[in-house]
Amino acid sequence: MSPRTSKPPAVVAELGRPETPEETAARKAQNSANHRNRQTINNLIYSLIATLALVAVIVLVVPRGNPTATKAPVDYAAVAQEAQGSEPDRLLVPKLPSTWTSNNAELRTKTADGVDSWYIGLITPKKQFIGITQGFGANDSWVSDQVAKSRIAGTRDIDGVTWDVYDNRASGSGNGNVDYALVTNAGHSSVIVFGTAVDTEFRTVASSLADQIRSLGGGQ
Repeated sequence: MSPRTSKPPAVVAELGRPETPEETAARKAQNSANHRNRQTINNLIYSLIATLALVAVIVLVVPRGNPTATKAPVDYAAVAQEAQGSEPDRLLVPKLPSTWTSNNAELRTKTADGVDSWYIGLITPKKQFIGITQGFGANDSWVSDQVAKSRIAGTRDIDGVTWDVYDNRASGSGNGNVDYALVTNAGHSSVIVFGTAVDTEFRTVASSLADQIRSLGGGQ
């Protein structure tokens, strides 16, 4: 048998000669590094695709509210009817035109200040806010808290009811929603009408409460 001849090393076109062992090792190391880099980039792309797919599923599955939808008006007269009789005075319920709406109505009990109160939040025709708070057995400190510790600016008679006036419109911010407030007492109740509306809208609310306040023994 003739002796087996070994195959000559292949000529590398770029070099014009066979690779040395060192060049072969370097080429394989570079190829391995290139392969790892490609795998890393592919993994990043796959991860990004998976993340985008998950976001798309969440967007499709999670219910979203209509941004133009508004909260349904609160029937404060019905809420008051359910709670009547639980406090020493009858809960006040303003009778207002249909252009007025309410966003909240609740009888607040077991409060931190120990004073039960009946609250109605109103949205005026001019899209301003007026709140009505009727506190039962409240003291002067409680009333002061409701008007953001403002000072009395005078008094105002509206349909036979005398109100203390608190006017913070010129003082700027820092009074929350108490830009203006009217306060009177009747029976066991301290009645506060407060908010951001104009004088005519405050008069509308105060007038709608006048008969009820007088029936509680207030107005003077």
